[in-house]
Amino acid sequence: MSWSTKDIPDLTGSTALVTGATSGLGYETALELLRHGADVTIAARNPEKSEQAAASLQASAGRQPEILELDLADLNGVAAAAERFAKTHDSLDLLINNAGVMATPYRQTVDGFELQVGTNHLGHFALTARLLPLLLNAASPRVVTVSSFMHKTVKSIDQSDFRAENGYAKWDAYGKSKLANLLFMLELDRRGRAAGTSLLSVGAHPGYARTHLQTSGPQLGGVSLEARIMGFGTKIVAQSAAAGAWPSLYAATLPDVRPGSYVGPSFFEYRGKPKLVHPSKAAQDPELAKRLWTWSAEATAVDAL
Repeated sequence: MSWSTKDIPDLTGSTALVTGATSGLGYETALELLRHGADVTIAARNPEKSEQAAASLQASAGRQPEILELDLADLNGVAAAAERFAKTHDSLDLLINNAGVMATPYRQTVDGFELQVGTNHLGHFALTARLLPLLLNAASPRVVTVSSFMHKTVKSIDQSDFRAENGYAKWDAYGKSKLANLLFMLELDRRGRAAGTSLLSVGAHPGYARTHLQTSGPQLGGVSLEARIMGFGTKIVAQSAAAGAWPSLYAATLPDVRPGSYVGPSFFEYRGKPKLVHPSKAAQDPELAKRLWTWSAEATAVDAL
């Protein structure tokens, strides 16, 4: 595929929100959206890092993004962030659910959920639901949910995984959070179409990209050797964060992308130009997706469609 960021259409007049945009994939995604004319809000937990990222984005793109303080591991904070955004925006054309944590030691969110599932899935579920009225005010709204090829390492997810009630293994929890991302993406697509909305729900994954994500989890757990090994491997094998953002940008901006599409890198889904790829069989299970939706609505006390 010959796609490049030069193929991104003019986005002037559109409004985009990117979670986790202070570094890595989110930063590169926000940068290209700004360069192509979109009004971009970067949503992240750390205000200082957000200010630094905003200054860097303005220097590179020549346009200033807005900043929204957002902690996906705090459901009350998610609600407050969505409310603040709604006070200054009448509509939202593009929501990119990008932020995430990976392979962390066992931690809980503010609301008592396992950190990875709570942040990567439940936080984005709640954010999307609370921003849905603004999305549906847009002419052609689109939600891009960022997953990982690691979703293929697990076969299912259960409500007990929300609180790691049956024990905790960090990579298993990460895989389940990424499976949840795709189940949510596809169920959002089904519900949006069934309700007769113009909402487009699509997914993407970066392959193996150089970001802080590979080392931050081991470092949080104090496992410096694992962090060093992963950091060394990432430098050798991984593609750049800019290239890792290509699938998200493709999914977010390609005019004729089909509902429920999933985009990843072309070379064995590890690196390269973006192309359409296939979620695992578990991710395509509509009954599991319905159950996950019900559990998620119950956990977050918010629902959509």
